[in-house]
Amino acid sequence: MYTLYLANKNYSSWSLRPWVLMRTLDIAFEEALVPFNDPDPANDFARFSPTGKVPCLVDGDITVWDTLAITEYLAERHSGVWSGEAKARAWSRSASAEMHSGFQALRSLHPMNVGLRIRPHAASSSLVRDIARIDALWQQGLEAFGGPFLAGEAFSAVDAFFCPVAFRFQTYGTSLSPASQAYQERLLGLAAMQAWQAASLREPWRDPEHEQEAAATGEIVQDLRGAA
Repeated sequence: MYTLYLANKNYSSWSLRPWVLMRTLDIAFEEALVPFNDPDPANDFARFSPTGKVPCLVDGDITVWDTLAITEYLAERHSGVWSGEAKARAWSRSASAEMHSGFQALRSLHPMNVGLRIRPHAASSSLVRDIARIDALWQQGLEAFGGPFLAGEAFSAVDAFFCPVAFRFQTYGTSLSPASQAYQERLLGLAAMQAWQAASLREPWRDPEHEQEAAATGEIVQDLRGAA
């Protein structure tokens, strides 16, 4: 069985992508959660990941790191990871790659913190552009392939790549077009996303670096997490 190494669900957007993909497609795996900055040397990310980062998928004597690589490894072994239709599959891979390598303003100015609700500072022009581009991408996929997911009727990898964005937009109350707002709510309503959020709120850890990063983005108006 696969083992998927990940970090704190409250913060780790990269970990969420393969996790929600595998859970939603019913691909069996064992979860190995290692908190950020765990002082136990046995939990050093480098113990299981060549880059010292998460996520990392282990399949017997095969180790796969990086979200895109994990996605493609799974696609070679399981149906439904990408759309079965060539045009939708090409679009999906392009949109996923753009998410994987881009949107730096969104990543830095709206970091993922599932348990917080934040009234953000005035958005920079670069953040406005990132949000507008994601909104446009979502509308494009929904219109081109008929919805309710980005590549058509079924949830696939391209949706998984944007699941962390749905949490970010929830945290910061981001305004979107009606179609994109409905799509965001659709992602947030997935059973796997609900499970991830519930686990995030139960986590006992508070990583100072991530907490400071979130506090710098605006006014924290609600913290839904339990006591640390």
